[in-house]
Amino acid sequence: MDFNLSDEQQQLRDAVRRYLAQEYGFEARRAIIHGDGTSAAAWQGFAELGLLGVPVPEAHGGFGGNGVDLMVVMEEFGRALVVEPYFATAVMSVAFLKAGGSDAQKAASLPAIAEGRLLMAAALTERQSRHELFNVETRARVVGDGFVLDGHKTVVLHGGQAQQLIVSARSAGDARDLSGLSLFVVPRGHPGVTVSDYRTIDGMRAADVTLTGVKLPRAALLGPQGGAWAILESVARTGAAALVAESIGCMLAVNDATVEYLKTRKQFGVPIGKFQVLQHRAVEMFMETEQARSLAMLAAVKVDGADAGAAARAVHAAKARAAKAGRVVGQSAIQLHGGMGMTDEMAVGHYFKRLAMIEATLGDADHHLGAFAALATA
Repeated sequence: MDFNLSDEQQQLRDAVRRYLAQEYGFEARRAIIHGDGTSAAAWQGFAELGLLGVPVPEAHGGFGGNGVDLMVVMEEFGRALVVEPYFATAVMSVAFLKAGGSDAQKAASLPAIAEGRLLMAAALTERQSRHELFNVETRARVVGDGFVLDGHKTVVLHGGQAQQLIVSARSAGDARDLSGLSLFVVPRGHPGVTVSDYRTIDGMRAADVTLTGVKLPRAALLGPQGGAWAILESVARTGAAALVAESIGCMLAVNDATVEYLKTRKQFGVPIGKFQVLQHRAVEMFMETEQARSLAMLAAVKVDGADAGAAARAVHAAKARAAKAGRVVGQSAIQLHGGMGMTDEMAVGHYFKRLAMIEATLGDADHHLGAFAALATA
């Protein structure tokens, strides 16, 4: 397949890279992490560049970008270790609205997201669910012409910063049934919603969300009542493909930083990059990254296609391969940097933490390998 970007995609990549190099350097990122955790100025900059509207349909003020367009943005965000809620809002929440939102929900939310006026987050996981998004104990009871939600959601990425949450809840069936799942748009400040915000090991923000007698109108329902699994599955593929792209950006940056360190760090009077065994490690890091990048591109192409089976296989393969490559690249970089690689002042450790969190989000290597094998033998 053709791995070359179109002229428009190359221009997008160059524009994002220039902006992040000028406005979102490593020290600026550290200041954001140790401050509020996100930057309103950076978010406004993303809106002005049109990045928030990349996946938003043109009819709602966006650019109607495809999976490869989104991959371009996420790869550059990985290079710069961006900690803003782009994945939660522009990737996951936009995908949910596109897949299951009513006309009124799309009209109310998608333009606001593209303009940077609305932050959303997806509250999907629970203590017992691990990587199974269908394993939901949060309940949605029908009361009158609306619903009442009760339950607890964990590790909601940027849930504390979002103005609205997309919550999965069970309106019928048992905890592990594929049927009976529903999705709801819940304002973060709604009565009965408690949000506990915290920082994750990679500098991102996440939250635990408790829902206690949360009363919602029927208009809050996103997608069909009891039939949300197909939407969840589709959006999870989109999100996983985007995370793989981000991990590629992290690995590319780590490789560049490691090669530069090998060229400048001297021992016995010569750069350590002269030692053949270290050259072999650097080559292994490069090969792991390029193999993962090829599968990332395949996933980005397939995720928008009409063949859901092909998209699932491509995403499962890419996520599993990127997880393995991320461990090899991250661990090798830490070892080649020596003790310096473990310090907070060096970027390489921050990249490794982000790669570890990406692996654990929306399914780790074992989860995706198992899912790929199940599809292959079906």
